[in-house]
This record gives sequence, structure tokens and C-alpha cells, in this order.
Amino acid sequence: MVKLIGAIFIILATTWTGFEAAKHLSERPRQLRQLKSALQSLEAEIMYGHTPLHEAARRLAAQLSSPLSSFFESFAKKLTDTETTVKEAWEDSLKEVWKQTAFKQGEFEIMKQFGETLGRHDRFSQQKHIMLTLSHLEREEADAIDKQSKYEKMVKSLGFFSGLLLIILLI
Repeated sequence: MVKLIGAIFIILATTWTGFEAAKHLSERPRQLRQLKSALQSLEAEIMYGHTPLHEAARRLAAQLSSPLSSFFESFAKKLTDTETTVKEAWEDSLKEVWKQTAFKQGEFEIMKQFGETLGRHDRFSQQKHIMLTLSHLEREEADAIDKQSKYEKMVKSLGFFSGLLLIILLI
């Protein structure tokens, strides 16, 4: 009886681990779509709304879900509350929120590079930088979707079967 309960716990734990890993794979494309949408909204705010950067970031934070809302909220707060450059505020906010996202190093580099150009150019040059960033994120999203389709089912199954193997080894 005790062995059976232990076996059930092992199966549940390893299966849950597999599903959590698979969730990370499905979360990345969703967050990338959300990020692309946020940058398009930022572009609209800059180009057509002539909105100050801190206000545009605050509006984006209100529209987005976590963790991206936390990123834009932090960015807006750093711009208004501290004596810092846009680049530093962007990078610091990126580092603060990064661990909460499902993004990879490639996305970090793309966003960091974008932050270096943010607020340094006229509106039309800024629009070109946003378009460039969007095209890079498009490529990353395609990669994320590809990885999700290849590995999501496998990771879920691996969780279950590793639990099964562990039980067989322990018996």
C-alpha cells in the first residue's frame, strides 16, 4: 500500500514537471506575440500620438499581462523617478523582469539592442528601429513555434515515462 502511494506520488511529480517544462515551451511564442504587439503599439504612440516615452510605457503596462506589463511599468517608473538615460532604464528594467519571462538569450540581445536606439532618434528613424526589431522578433517567434511543435508533446511524455522508469527501478 505504501509503495503504491509512493509510486502515485512519483508519477504525479514527474508528470507535473513534464507539463511545467512544456508550458515554458508554449509560453515563449505567446510572450513573443505579446511583445511584438507592444512594440507596434509603442510605434503608434510615438508616430501618431506624439506621446512621451514614459507615458507610452505606462499605457502599455496597463494593456499587457505579466511579465511584460511589469517590464513596461518598471521602465516608465525608472524614466520618471530616477536620473537615468533611456538606455539604462530600458536595460535595468529588462534585467529585472527577464527571469520571469520565457524568453531566450536571443530575445534579450534583440531587446537590449533596441533599447540602445530608443529615444535617440527622430520619429521616423525610431520607426525604422522598431520595424527592424519586429523583424528580428518575428524570426525568434518562428523558431519558438518550431521548437514548441517539435518538443512540447515529447517533454510531457518524458515527464510521465521518467516517473514510470523511476518506479520500475525502485521496485
